[in-house]
Amino acid sequence: MRPTETALQLTIFIEECDTWQHKPLFTEIVHRAHAFGLAGATVLRGVEGFGASSVMHGFRLLSIKQDLPLAIVIVDEEERVRRFLPTLRELIDEGLVIVQNVEVMRCEDQGPAQSREHA
Repeated sequence: MRPTETALQLTIFIEECDTWQHKPLFTEIVHRAHAFGLAGATVLRGVEGFGASSVMHGFRLLSIKQDLPLAIVIVDEEERVRRFLPTLRELIDEGLVIVQNVEVMRCEDQGPAQSREHA
């Protein structure tokens, strides 16, 4: 087993139709995380969900506007994540941001020789 290290995970719950200055909010968050130098960010699209408003959001076959729930996941060192939080406060009017301690095990490409040794 590879050694683990501790980090912080941000999970940001917003809606697909949320915008920042006429651009998708999720795009702005990911681009700012990248410019900030964070380790990575992933946007996950939910099939259906609801939040504090109790309004159901989900895929509707006959709807032109899709308002699916999104989760943006960012993991990095605690200090770096905490320095990024004010950026989120600036961008997000409605949504939920979860900050939690996590253990990270890095699984990096070991090359063909070492990848065969896991028997």
